[in-house]
Amino acid sequence: MTDALHRTTSSAARFLVRETRDARYLDRALADECVFAAYAVAQLEPELFEDARFWVAEGPTGRAVMMQSEAGLGRAVVTVGDADALDALLGLHPGPLSNYLATGAPEHMGVLARHYEVSGAIEMRRMVIEASRFRHIDGLVRRLRGEDVAALNALYSTEGGQTGYSSTHIERGIYYGAYDGPRLVAVAGTHVVAPNMGIAVVGNVFTHPAYRGSGLATRVTSAVTDRLLNDHGCRQVVLTVNPSNTAALRAYERLGYRLDAAVVEARLRRLDTFGVGSALRRWAARRAGRDGAPGDEIASGRA
Repeated sequence: MTDALHRTTSSAARFLVRETRDARYLDRALADECVFAAYAVAQLEPELFEDARFWVAEGPTGRAVMMQSEAGLGRAVVTVGDADALDALLGLHPGPLSNYLATGAPEHMGVLARHYEVSGAIEMRRMVIEASRFRHIDGLVRRLRGEDVAALNALYSTEGGQTGYSSTHIERGIYYGAYDGPRLVAVAGTHVVAPNMGIAVVGNVFTHPAYRGSGLATRVTSAVTDRLLNDHGCRQVVLTVNPSNTAALRAYERLGYRLDAAVVEARLRRLDTFGVGSALRRWAARRAGRDGAPGDEIASGRA
């Protein structure tokens, strides 16, 4: 494939783009950014792999990986790596009309704006923990099960938001709750658990407004983290936090979590509404890559 790339192009802005189902290759490609790319790494889990598609672009300035999920995480996209390579990739494969950027880097935002209407962008920080750093916080909490779904949805909707968690969602994840008598008042859970990949993502941490500041979020997050590290064999547990939320930062740091990469989440709407431009670019890219392996495409990144 590399030979085809160098034979066909002389410009530094040309990239070899391909879709791949090689999980071992993707694992190696994402290894150096596994905390940032936690959602994509987790989708390499055998039970989750069929719910995602992966594309890779490689060229003189580096490599980019894009994951598109349709289930599990829901409709979501993760972008990793070199911005110029990502631009070439998105020019051919921008995905569905509407999408959610579950993970992008701050330096990707200019490229994403070339292909999408970007709205609601929030810059967050990843935090990560390993078993050697974990400091368990005791507290009276219990594992939530499918029959707790009504109480869970009621808690999440306390501040007016709409929630639609199902009992299956709770059973497939790991959720712990804290109670005041019969009332569920704090919860922490998981977005994705991938023990074979050694990683999990904690999320959905929420405390009823009347109970905030009492340490309940720390307790339920501790319980979820403990289960992931010690019972599910995850080498790393990751979560995402708003860096301006100092209370949350302190709570997670108390458990041993440390700050890692900056990430951006946003809503995306494809600018090429009918997909005509990307279809024409794919046709040209496949012609340019016809001397390579089946499926190879040669495309340009940012000018």
